[in-house]
Amino acid sequence: DVFPKDVSDVPPEREVEFTIDLVPGTGPISMAPYRMSASELKELKKQLEELLEKKFIRPSVSPWGAPVLLVKKKDESMRLCVDYRQLNKATIKNKYPLPRIDDLMDQLMGARVFSKIDLRSGYHQIRVKAEDVPKTAFRTRYGHYEY
Repeated sequence: DVFPKDVSDVPPEREVEFTIDLVPGTGPISMAPYRMSASELKELKKQLEELLEKKFIRPSVSPWGAPVLLVKKKDESMRLCVDYRQLNKATIKNKYPLPRIDDLMDQLMGARVFSKIDLRSGYHQIRVKAEDVPKTAFRTRYGHYEY
């Protein structure tokens, strides 16, 4: 297989790293974990163990901490989501110009071959700048972790 079904290692070091730039004066944001059912807690524990084993996450002592939730996917499995909405509100937004969809469609006119790429576990394929890792921290009933 050219494209693996599972991403099993941290991303390699590249020239570009993901940074989390904050509005000046922003202090650590920390929220209590959300309530979960017994079945959700069981699934959460399983997913945390997998992420720890793959070294995507590690235990944290960061003053930052976002809550997590599980969201049902199309195939009925559960996706672990970190609720970074409060962190996002304090983040300086990127000003990259996004192309208009109609301009993109115009560029495709007359094309005969189209490709589609599905990034598997895309969130785990981007390396976060070392000093911003504490901002990725999240809280669960099973502990405090960061990416």
